[in-house]
Order: sequence, then C-alpha cells, then structure tokens
Amino acid sequence: MIPIYWIIGIVIILLLMFLILFITKITITIDLNHSGDDDHYKIKFQAWYGILRYTINIPFVKIDDQQPNLMVKEETGLGAKGEKSPKKKDNKITPDDIIASIKDVREITEHIIGLNKITRKFLKHVKVIKFEWHSLLGVGDAALTGMVVGTAWTLKGMVVGLVSSYMNLKTMPVMMIEPDFYHLRSKTTLQCIISFRFGNAMLAGLRFVKYWKGGRPWFKNSPFSFLNEKKNKTA
Repeated sequence: MIPIYWIIGIVIILLLMFLILFITKITITIDLNHSGDDDHYKIKFQAWYGILRYTINIPFVKIDDQQPNLMVKEETGLGAKGEKSPKKKDNKITPDDIIASIKDVREITEHIIGLNKITRKFLKHVKVIKFEWHSLLGVGDAALTGMVVGTAWTLKGMVVGLVSSYMNLKTMPVMMIEPDFYHLRSKTTLQCIISFRFGNAMLAGLRFVKYWKGGRPWFKNSPFSFLNEKKNKTA
C-alpha cells in the first residue's frame, strides 16, 4: 500500500506543475516583410524567457510560372537557439485550395459570430508589446501616389483601431508611410509582438470546445480538415 504522504506529495507536485503551466507567458513575434516580388514572413513562439522556442519561416511567396498556383516555401525550427536543423517544405497552393480555404474561412466566420464573447474575453488578455509598421509606396504618378498613400493611412488607422479595441495595447504604435512620387514601388515591414498566459488560452480553448460540441464546422481544406477526421472518429 502506498503511504499517504507519497500520494499527498504527488498531488502537490502535480498542482504546482499545473500552476506553473497555467501562468506561463507565451510571447509571439510576427515579422512580415514585403518588397516588390520578395516576401518573407516569420512567426516566433517563445516561453520561459526563450528556453522554449519555435520558429516558422516563410521566405517567399511567388506565382508559379507554368500554372496559376502560389508557391510557398516554409521552414520550421525548434529549440532554444535553433540548434536543431530547420525542416524545409515546399507547398503548392492551387486555385481549388484557395476556394476551399475561402469556404473554410466562411465556416469559421459563421461560428466566430456566435463565439464573439469568448473571443473578446480572450483577446482582452492578449498584450500588444510592440507594433511597428513602415511602408514605402509609389505608383509612378504623383497624384495617384497621393491617393494611394491616403488610402493606406486610412487602412492602417483601421487596423490599429481594431487592435486597440480587442487587445490590450501596451505601447504606442509606430507607423510610417513614405511616398515615392516618381517610381512604381511597394515595400512594407511589420513587426508585432504579443503575449498572453497559457492558462487564458487554455480556458478559451475549453470554452470553444464546449460551444462547438455537436455543431463543429465542416472544413474542406487540409489545414483544418483533420478536425473532420476527429469528429468522425468521435461519432
């Protein structure tokens, strides 16, 4: 028979581990760089002050010369300092994939409308630590460039307004748009750092599962279709 103090000790250790996991802060750094036909996207997840780290690199997105497809190159790395070799993967996105993704987004949108309270409650716990957005725009005509820059300022203002409404903005956003009145140019760099407690994400996930129970959306595209398989197995 196991001594009672062993059981108490195990329970205390498990509770401490759960508490540490619950209050663990997750930091996500999003880097988006666009310059003409050259695109590079990077998303980095960190926890425990960088001890745990996972990075997703998408060096470029380009049009397939032979078929109307998007070619996406993806690299992922795991480790404290990326000591493990990154995994490289080339993905081809066909028009059918894009249409299926649009339908999936519509499915998600219809369900998120009902999940608005849960989403808002979680996003209020998300802290925006850094938000910098710099752009260089030019269409080769001074008048049209002025109109495009004005529209871009409006769009950026709307994005920042949404971020400040739904999330906890801890810093003043830094935004700049530099016009080029004589050349056709398009360059944008965006860096955003957000953080939240793992426990808040876990609670939000449990609320999502409870809400979707019996009414889970049916996804068509591969990034979400695994949920359909789980649903079939459950049934």
